[in-house]
Amino acid sequence: MSTSIESPPKGTRAAAAGRLSSLDRFLPLWIIAAMALGLALGRLVPGLNTALEAVKLGSISLPIAIGLLVMMFPVLAKVRYDETGPVLADRKLLVTSLVLNWLLAPALMFALAWLFVPDLPEYRSGLIIVGLARCIAMVMIWNELACGDREAATVLVLLNSVFQVIAFGAMGWFYLQILPAWLGLPVASADFSFWTITLSVLVFLGLPLLAGFLTRTVAEKAKGRSWYEGTFLPKLGPWALYGLLFTIMLLFSLQGESITSRPQDVARIALPLLVYFVLVFGAGMVIGKVMRLGYAKTVTLAFTAAGNNFELAIAVAIGTFGVTSGQALAGVVGPLIEVPVLVALVYAALWSRNRYFPTPAQGA
Repeated sequence: MSTSIESPPKGTRAAAAGRLSSLDRFLPLWIIAAMALGLALGRLVPGLNTALEAVKLGSISLPIAIGLLVMMFPVLAKVRYDETGPVLADRKLLVTSLVLNWLLAPALMFALAWLFVPDLPEYRSGLIIVGLARCIAMVMIWNELACGDREAATVLVLLNSVFQVIAFGAMGWFYLQILPAWLGLPVASADFSFWTITLSVLVFLGLPLLAGFLTRTVAEKAKGRSWYEGTFLPKLGPWALYGLLFTIMLLFSLQGESITSRPQDVARIALPLLVYFVLVFGAGMVIGKVMRLGYAKTVTLAFTAAGNNFELAIAVAIGTFGVTSGQALAGVVGPLIEVPVLVALVYAALWSRNRYFPTPAQGA
């Protein structure tokens, strides 16, 4: 059922923050702690890199592969796969979302990467991969807090998930090799492989997508939707963040030297990400307002366009360029920037609600 669009009561911002669990509300602190722990492990356990490389799943160490899969599964298990009818009939919303997610956002990140880190090809490639990894994870949290349309968010997340499985590899090949070559710019590393990216997407998105669908289908038939969403999902949900923190800890244990010796590079990765989030979210809000989608669908459009799937970006970067690569570091920096920025954008959306969307949203 769509979120109500009635005028929010006083103290909406505080209420929004209060609805986050302790794990969600303090996620930036947990990420910092995971990074610090990773750096400490990297110094205290000199053979950690060798140990992680000893057991592999393809080109990815098994511990990190487990962390990535743990991140993806709970989010995809939350999707209501049977509630697609009304939103799928809204062609205006679907087409606009596809244009924002698969034309505007990747092109903007490509431009920002070349603008801000033209001399750092590994970070540039990592940022481009981030721009191609569309939202399927924490965007649901931001959409809920901002009183967006739940059904619309579910369908757009599912649409992006399926589209990534089908097209992510081709998009990565285009933005990392074809487009730079056409513009006379350096292309990605010679080790870049179209099939490596495609395989990474199928494993780290396709498998948890299938697992999420089957889990919901089987569990709802056995015990019903009320039990599934009221009892099972609340217990499963935190594991996505546990997996994220576990993966970040491992990555930073392997990236410690680069982070401590080149902190300015980390800052240079963060700046284009900050610009990207603000510009894409703003574009979504303006486009939704102009198209008269109403507040609920407009804010959903904006968040699903601005949010990125860093879990997938990290998986692809590791599988394609290696666990200690600059591309993987760019993916790791992503959630540290995304979380506080998108929380701030939740407040901005709620502020705009009465000011720019005074009438009820159509279909809300």
